[in-house]
Amino acid sequence: MHNRENGILKRALSMYVDGFRSMTVGRKLWLLIGIKLAIFFLVLKLLFFPDILARDYDSDEARAEAVREALIIKNP
Repeated sequence: MHNRENGILKRALSMYVDGFRSMTVGRKLWLLIGIKLAIFFLVLKLLFFPDILARDYDSDEARAEAVREALIIKNP
């Protein structure tokens, strides 16, 4: 049974590899999708997720202590 599953997986993988290898327009579209996703997540990170620890604390020790305190304090 294990050998049969390996054969199915190999055939499925081979099908996808051959399909991607023979694509012409698809490669450009996947590249465009990748670039758009990278830009999207970069903009999200810069605008919506500022580095609060670097802004509020001067040293790595102070940042580590702030994280420890935030993790240890139990909210009722």
